[in-house]
Formats: sequence, C-alpha cells, structure tokens
Amino acid sequence: MAEAGLNARCARCGSAFHCGAAEARCDCAQVALDAATLARLQAQFGAACLCPACLRELARVDAVRGWVAAARRIVVLTGAGISTDSGIPDFRGPQGVWTRNPGAEAQSTLQHYLADPAVRRATWQARLAHPAWTAEPNAGHRALLALERRGALHALITQNIDELHQRAGHAAEVIEVHGTVRRVMCWGCGRRAPMEEALARVRAGEADPACTACGGILKSDTISFGQPLVPEVIARAMQRAGEADLLLAVGSTLSVYPVAGVVPCAKDAGARLVIVNDQPTPFDDIADAVLRGPIGELLPALCGT
Repeated sequence: MAEAGLNARCARCGSAFHCGAAEARCDCAQVALDAATLARLQAQFGAACLCPACLRELARVDAVRGWVAAARRIVVLTGAGISTDSGIPDFRGPQGVWTRNPGAEAQSTLQHYLADPAVRRATWQARLAHPAWTAEPNAGHRALLALERRGALHALITQNIDELHQRAGHAAEVIEVHGTVRRVMCWGCGRRAPMEEALARVRAGEADPACTACGGILKSDTISFGQPLVPEVIARAMQRAGEADLLLAVGSTLSVYPVAGVVPCAKDAGARLVIVNDQPTPFDDIADAVLRGPIGELLPALCGT
C-alpha cells in the first residue's frame, strides 16, 4: 500500500488504501486480475473500492466457486466447525467443550465411562442439556444441500454426531464416521434405540439407565476415545474420497485419524482439495485453495446459494 495519499476505504473491511483506476500506482494494481473478474468482485459491493487484501481473498473464493460449479463428483468432509453457527460448540477451539471444561473429556473416554458409574451419571445429565436437541441447520448446512440438488454431491462424510446434515434435508449418502448422538446403544448386547427413550427415563429419575433387554450399560451410539471405529464405515469414506474430482474439507482440524486420511486419498486420486477452516490444518500445504472466514458465509458463496 502506498505510504501517502490514501484516498479510499475498502467497502468490505474498512481499511484505508490508495485507489486510482487510471493511475499505475493504484494499490489495486498489486492484484493481478482481469477487468471482468475485478468488475464482478466489485459489483458484489455496489461497484465500490476494495483493498488489495480483500480483492485477493474474494478472487480465491471466486476461483473456488468456479471449481465447485464445474465439479461432478464432489465429496465433502465436515467437522465441528460447520455446526458452531447452530449453537453446538467445537471441542478444541477457544470456546470448545474440552477447553472450557477439561473434565468433560473423561465423559468421552470409553474406559472411564464403562468403569465409573459417577462418570456415567454426569454424562447422562450432560446429554439432557446437549445443544443438539434444539440446534437447527445453518446456512453452511443448507449450502451443501444445493450441491446434492444439482446432482454434484458424490458423498458427505461427517465427523459430527448431531445429524444436522440430515435435518437440513440431505437424502444422499451421509457417512457418519463418529456415529450419532440421536441413538443409544447397549455395550452388552448391541441393541440400539432412539436416544429420547433413554433420556425420558433419566428425566423420570433414573440416574444411569440400563438396557431394558439385557441390563447392560447404555451409551450414545457415538465413537468414544478408546473405542474402535467401524471398519466398514471408514472403508466407505475412503472409497468415496478416492472417487472424487473435488474434496471440500469444512470446519475440521484434519488431525483425527483415520478419517483425516480421506484428504491424501482424494488428492492422490487427482481431486482438487479445498479447505475451509478458521485455523491452519496439516494439509494446507497440499491444498489447491485454503479459505479462512465464517463458514456460514463462505459455503453459500462457493455453492451458489
């Protein structure tokens, strides 16, 4: 940016810069854009001036939007970040569940849960207050639905347990690698039932409801720490990733394996890789594009909603 002669403020971020369309020293000239692209980006803000930093970011979004529009086998991987706008906190972020309450991690550890009735009692109380019961799909969830409706969504892989993708209306394949909080399962006999049935018993006074079929320990039908993932589910996720022409990773740290392995799987098969996350990930260096910003704003822009 020029050190003197700042004569404009960016319509997007408010920063001061020098704008002079007919001048070689115009700060916007730092960004190599063709006239049509520049006009299209400025039109989003009433043809107002945009600083170089915002132009670069908007140009990246514009390019990815074109990739998404051209793709025919999009595989989406979502993590906790897509659901925070619905009121469901993530785990490791600044306001994450485990950040604010380190003791909550014990409730998600299988060994502690099975061995300690006190942990189970605390977990059942936490389940009563889980934000998933009142959460609604947000703009990010709805944007992904647009990909399905135009026939471009090959598979949706999610690390989330809230079923907000299904509640948004997804009828296509949703691969839940970590299970769902909306079901309960018996650790003894494997029986599964709606979570609401067990929660009704807790509200009625049962502190640690047991399986009605065998008396075994009940837990949510989710994958806890120390619990093996379902091999068939992971295999299906890897297969779909290997068939993608574009992998869109949204709101995930991409640090939890084996599901993070879908990223190199898709990339090695020739897919473009786009990462949308507010923090760096281990795969940023191999991504074709990395976008930072609110998921509820970026996904609608990328998916054309």
